[in-house]
Amino acid sequence: MSFDADVIVAGGGTVGLAAAAALAQAGFAVTLIERAAAPAAFEGGEVDARVYALSPASVHLLDTLGIWSAIAAARISPYRGMQVWHQQPDEALRFDALPDQPLGWIVEHSLLNAALWAQAGEWQRLSKTTITETRADEDGVGVTLADGRSLRARLLVVADGPDSPLREQLGIDSIGWDYAQRALVAHVTTEKPHGGIARQRFLPTGPLALLPLADGRCSIVWSCHTTLADELMALDDAAFRLRLGTASGQVLGAVTACTPRQSFALRLKHVPAPLVPGAVAIGDAAHVVHPLAGQGVNLGLADAATLAATLAAARADGRGWWRARTLQSYVRQRSAETVEMLAMTDGLHRAFGGDALLGRALGRGLSTVNRAGPLKQWFAARAQGA
Repeated sequence: MSFDADVIVAGGGTVGLAAAAALAQAGFAVTLIERAAAPAAFEGGEVDARVYALSPASVHLLDTLGIWSAIAAARISPYRGMQVWHQQPDEALRFDALPDQPLGWIVEHSLLNAALWAQAGEWQRLSKTTITETRADEDGVGVTLADGRSLRARLLVVADGPDSPLREQLGIDSIGWDYAQRALVAHVTTEKPHGGIARQRFLPTGPLALLPLADGRCSIVWSCHTTLADELMALDDAAFRLRLGTASGQVLGAVTACTPRQSFALRLKHVPAPLVPGAVAIGDAAHVVHPLAGQGVNLGLADAATLAATLAAARADGRGWWRARTLQSYVRQRSAETVEMLAMTDGLHRAFGGDALLGRALGRGLSTVNRAGPLKQWFAARAQGA
């Protein structure tokens, strides 16, 4: 039986690109299929509205793939502290970085994807096309593209996002729910400098995050009920800046400027068994978490790294790296972290955004956690995606 590639990766977002790069680096012949156009080269003009808080583990993967130095040379914002509070900033749960390593790095979506795409090397990239039909079994997978071409590989990696058409085609079931919330994102200029600190306030209507950018501004992610989100999106710039300043408790003083706002719906999604013979789902196609911990992309990048390592180890041992047994080993390795992050983000959302009395009690509890070494270390590890 002939194959056009060892692995077909469906989805050219951040996680799909990282998976393709990691698998190619491990020696697999990879073909990536992406429905959109290839990402544009990073120009370094206006800061992208969509940013990620990358954990040390994610940066280690990007460094291993040989692209972190180029990303760091372009534009990143390391943050060396984190503050999380409910009512008063002086009651915040605070994390500080070690002297030789930041807690994380804020990186733009467009910069990250451009670097991953440019790193492709020998693996094949097909953009502006989709998979219209799949035929997967224990011996491999065949796909038909929208332009009529057919390809066959040992394994299909499904990384085509939270509404994954391929997951539906393959009969991979998911569970989850909408939060009836939207997240507003924008970049803001504040009266006081951010000082390289990531901040998050838990409001009764949802969390507000202020992430430090390299140019001195902050990227905000303001999650709130749909009705409030619609109200905030309808405000003029001056009125929105006033509301944002109040919501942040003036922790950085007045908000003096704001880019145009964007918003997106929030939900939870979990795929308990993200595999069928010949295919496995990763990234947002396998799990979607509330953005309050900023860990969605870090979970996906960990998927990519673990999948490449698992398949490479199986091949080195002479086992069928594409077989269900190998894929089940990958799923077992990723299940605990994924379920823990789903539970933690959903639990924090419900605790702080639900009963007001419980929220106040938990808010006071943050200052207690701040004084408890082992418990604080646990929260710090989860906040960093470790």
